[in-house]
Formats: sequence, C-alpha cells, structure tokens
Amino acid sequence: MVEVSRIPSQPVSPSPGKGAPRTSNGADFTEKLWKALEEVNNLQKEADQAILDVALGKEENLHRAVIALERANLALGLAVQVRNKVIEAYQEIMRMQV
Repeated sequence: MVEVSRIPSQPVSPSPGKGAPRTSNGADFTEKLWKALEEVNNLQKEADQAILDVALGKEENLHRAVIALERANLALGLAVQVRNKVIEAYQEIMRMQV
C-alpha cells in the first residue's frame, strides 16, 4: 500500500523582479495533483480492505475484490504514466539552450 503524506508547498510563481504578474496557477496545479494522488491512495486502501475482507470471510463476492484491485491498478498505472510524462517534459526543458 502506498501512503501519500502531504508536504507543505509554496505556490509556484515567477520571481518578483522579472516583471511577470504573480498568479496562483502553480498552487492550483499543486492542489489538483495532490487530490489526484490522494484518490489513487484511497483506491489502494479500498483494494487492500477488499482483499482483507475476502481473506477473513467477511465478503463472499470475490468479483468485488478483483474489481477494486483492478481499479487501484489502473489508477496507479495512470499516475505513473503522468509522472513519466512530467519528468520527460522537465528533462526536455533542461536540455534547451538559453
């Protein structure tokens, strides 16, 4: 099970001396990212509980546990793919010459 702990973050905004207006777009993105990661974490927890219920005999319907596992697996796979794309974009930016 993956535990997501909340790390306090500052809004991402341009430096004050650069002449760009300060916006909260970075903070909005950070909040949306944290909400998405929390949802993935909740799906993982639900899947763990479904497995435990089946193992303890509290739930006789194995299909519900398998569906919960598959939902958690798909959500985690999507999160990993998004992470990979973000890292790829960051690396591409770092390769740019200024």
